[in-house]
Amino acid sequence: MTHFGILCPTASGHINPLLPLGKELQKRGHKVTCFLTLDGEEMVQAAGLDFQAIAPDQYPKGTSAKNLAEIGQLQGKAAVRRTVQSVTNSTAALFETIPQEMRRLGIDALIVDQVSPSGGTIAEKLAIPFVSFAGALVLNRDPLIPPFMTTWDYNPSFIGVIRNKIGYKLLDSLTRPLNELINQQRQEWGLIPYQNINQRYSPLAQISQQPAEFEFPRSNLPAHFHFTGPFHDSSTRKTIPFPYEKLTGQPLIYASLGTIQNRLQSAFNAIAEACADLPVQLVLSLGNADSNIQITTKNALVVPYAPQLELLTRASLTITHAGLNTTLESLAQAVPMVAIPIANDQPGVSARIKWSGTGEVIPISRLEVPRLRKAIEKVLSFPSYRENALKMQKALQKTGGVKMAADIVEKAISTGQPVLSV
Repeated sequence: MTHFGILCPTASGHINPLLPLGKELQKRGHKVTCFLTLDGEEMVQAAGLDFQAIAPDQYPKGTSAKNLAEIGQLQGKAAVRRTVQSVTNSTAALFETIPQEMRRLGIDALIVDQVSPSGGTIAEKLAIPFVSFAGALVLNRDPLIPPFMTTWDYNPSFIGVIRNKIGYKLLDSLTRPLNELINQQRQEWGLIPYQNINQRYSPLAQISQQPAEFEFPRSNLPAHFHFTGPFHDSSTRKTIPFPYEKLTGQPLIYASLGTIQNRLQSAFNAIAEACADLPVQLVLSLGNADSNIQITTKNALVVPYAPQLELLTRASLTITHAGLNTTLESLAQAVPMVAIPIANDQPGVSARIKWSGTGEVIPISRLEVPRLRKAIEKVLSFPSYRENALKMQKALQKTGGVKMAADIVEKAISTGQPVLSV
């Protein structure tokens, strides 16, 4: 038996994909402990896994919700800066407290979200193996791939590569405090400083919940990188009440801006107004139990949270912030999308929605009711979007999912050797 530690941000978009993997490893006889701030405790307990709080004095219950509320009011570079600040602060807390906690609990190996950049360094400090997991968009740097925070299309030409290089310089500028903190800690612990971002990821196995078909063509992923497909599992999520009796039978549009960038009243208003005169029923999830957003349009069913997996089986269209989980869960049901990317990796996910022909994209800075209504009508009317979503659904069905991911994790940890993709 191996005692696995899971390290990821305390945000449902990162926790939800990793809980099924933890549950699968638990079924195989391993022990799994999730390291999150106190706000993640309820989600972990609902999945039946062990929980360990990160710096509970520094991050009391409600802290993550407060941080997410602040980020949820921002967009673009401002949101990225605020996110980097939050990650930098939490990384400092992790370095200070988590190695001791992991030693005390007897952690043998780590599964680290790519958005938890401290994980590889902590694993090296403890001399234990780790596996990297891309719960968001794949973050591995590639000169042919645009930075994750852009809506840039795939362009492998000389001009495209130069454009990407400039974008990565901007990203490095935004993330400099975090990168300096990590290398400073590595030096203090006697570890070799990172020379590039890709060195943060596991030398044994790297796993992405994307299917390969939903990624731009890449030239330099390591041989131990695996596209396993997503780990959707409603049994690891809390039960969410929903008034199913209020569904009218009209074509259903499911709309959600996730659980982070969900404080933009104007965006929710635009979604509701764009759908108001269409022969559809809109289910609008606010992603926040304490939201004061008011929607009054006649055909909108507004709820604080929604059972997303269940509703997507009934949906004709998803309006989404282009979070990777909502995107993949929509494609798993062959539901095309209209994406409204707001911040962080959402622009990059939306670029892949456009590239794969599974939806249309309207950046938040260009969101207007007529433009959104036109995009909705276009995606609902033209069969190519649904056909491309069906192709992606078939690609997802061919992936190995959580069982394949668990096989890779077990092999990497038991052998201590890179697990090569086929």
